[in-house]
Formats: sequence, C-alpha cells, structure tokens
Amino acid sequence: MSAVCCHNLTHAPQRTTCRDCKRRRKGHRPAAEKARLPVMFLSPGRASEFARIAERHSQLTLIVDHMGVNVDLVKAGKLADAIEQTASLAKYPNVSVKLSAAPNYSTETYPFRDFTPHIRRLFDAYGPQRCCWGTDITNGFAKATYKQRITHFTEELPFLSEQDKDWIMGRAILARLGWT
Repeated sequence: MSAVCCHNLTHAPQRTTCRDCKRRRKGHRPAAEKARLPVMFLSPGRASEFARIAERHSQLTLIVDHMGVNVDLVKAGKLADAIEQTASLAKYPNVSVKLSAAPNYSTETYPFRDFTPHIRRLFDAYGPQRCCWGTDITNGFAKATYKQRITHFTEELPFLSEQDKDWIMGRAILARLGWT
C-alpha cells in the first residue's frame, strides 16, 4: 500500500522544493484514484488547487479535514472565508468534509454557538451524506470533553434531523470509505 503525498499543496505560502514530491507528483493522484485510496487534506486558502484535482480525478475520494480551517486563519479573522472556500468544493461529488473544528477554534465554550453558522453552511453545501463528524480531541483536550464533542452534534444543532445525525455521526464516512 502506498501513501498519497499532498506535501506540495500544504506548505503555504510558497511551493515546496521537496524532490521526492516533484518526482512523484505526476503519479500519486492517479495511483490513489486507481487504488481507491482516500486522501484527507488540510490546506486552507488553497481550495482552487484542490478543485483542479477533484475535477481531473473524479474517482479520487477527497476529504477536507477540520472544515478547511486552521488556527492561523481563525487568528487572522478569515474563518468565514475559509468556510466559503471549503463550501466551494462541494460541487465536486468526490469531495467530503469533516466537521471537526468547532471545539478547538470556537471563541465560545460548549456548545460553540459561534460555529453553528459555519457548520450549517457546510452541511447545506455538502449534505448529510458527505459530512463526517470528528472529535479533534487530540488537538484540544481542555476545550471540551469527548461527550460534549458528541452531543454538540447529537443535541445542539437543531437544523439536523435524526437521519442527518445518523449520516454525520458515522454512516457517511463508512459509505465514503466503502466500508458498508
């Protein structure tokens, strides 16, 4: 089994000079697509590059990690822009999003109400079958308990139906990975 390298797209703002990436650049996306290996990526501010990949490699499963958000964007006040960039990728059916950033980047305590509109925006763009829940607990033990990270989605987002919750809390990632 081989790994998929997105090194050349994740080292912002300049391109990497990694020789290994340059050597394999032409072959890694088609190989992952052919082998049906999913690629999870976090590359805020680079949605247009991933859009080209999603378009050219329509059978390649791409999953945007952490809603396409990182701490630098949040600190710079560019959260809404990052969410819009992530939402722009929803037009590609091979792209999904992991809704996992709220506890770590929210300026509020549980239930992270300032993130509700962002979660709603991505949910509306991708739909329940392409939205996956994640804990992000390893990135912020002090921000929320494991139970709060679950109940945030199962009890605190009133726009989600019971069927939506079923998809987001596990069914979507199982389907996306072909584990069903």
